Amino acid sequence: MQLQGETLGPEVAFQSSAGAASLPHRPALTTPPPKRLGPIAVGAQILRSEGVPALFTGVSATMLRQSLYSTTRLGLYDVLKKNWSPAGDGASLPIHLKVTAGLLAGGVGAAVGNPADVAMVRMQADGRLPPAERRNYRSVLDAIRRMARQEGVGSLWRGSSLTVNRAMIVTASQLATYDQAKEAILRRRGAGADGLGTHVAASLVAGLVASAASNPVDVVKTRVMNMKVEPGTQPPYVGAVDCALKTVRAEGPMALFKGFVPTVSRQGPYTVVLFITLEQIRKLLEDF
Repeated sequence: MQLQGETLGPEVAFQSSAGAASLPHRPALTTPPPKRLGPIAVGAQILRSEGVPALFTGVSATMLRQSLYSTTRLGLYDVLKKNWSPAGDGASLPIHLKVTAGLLAGGVGAAVGNPADVAMVRMQADGRLPPAERRNYRSVLDAIRRMARQEGVGSLWRGSSLTVNRAMIVTASQLATYDQAKEAILRRRGAGADGLGTHVAASLVAGLVASAASNPVDVVKTRVMNMKVEPGTQPPYVGAVDCALKTVRAEGPMALFKGFVPTVSRQGPYTVVLFITLEQIRKLLEDF
């Protein structure tokens, strides 16, 4: 959905039983623009054209990215919180310091996980391309190896400034919001309420805030990472600002919120699972 309406490259329809239909690179004024699809329609087309496994395209890259990115940012956030709090336990840290800790932790985590992030974006977007132009990465390791060999090691950090910016926004909004929401609930209901219900409620709020804050950067990041740069040709985008300006000019400001419903649908459950797991691990480690 984040790539729908992009006018700098051939807009390719999903495969159908009749084959892939490629729309013109620059359609004539008399040609109506392609219909924009919502999350249910996009999911249905993926299922019809590529089958159920297509919904898990890039899962190896997603797992590697989360292993590197989430481990780094969550661990570093906790370390910064404890070091910056007066009692050294991370409790009652002011909101501005929580946000600062989130920004730093998210930036470092994103830099570590960027190669897997690029691989994930490309693997998930491959089905939009005509069969002859698909990259057909077999796994995240195959994707990283081929990118490094064919495009140079630097390609593994393509869009890294966007990844870092997005991760800083997500981590700061997600972790700081969770901590603030949890503290607010416990102040109202007492320390005895520190259980599953409180963790779910606080994480749902955190997921919604993180989705809204990060979606514009995520759209730009997806488009920059997915662009094809042919040798000797000008790249479609020369940077994040150029991509954002071209997107807004061609598709309007709300284009930066494309895919918001799937983002919330992903961030909500992901954030709930993330923080419930984190809280349970913390309780287990208290016994050691």
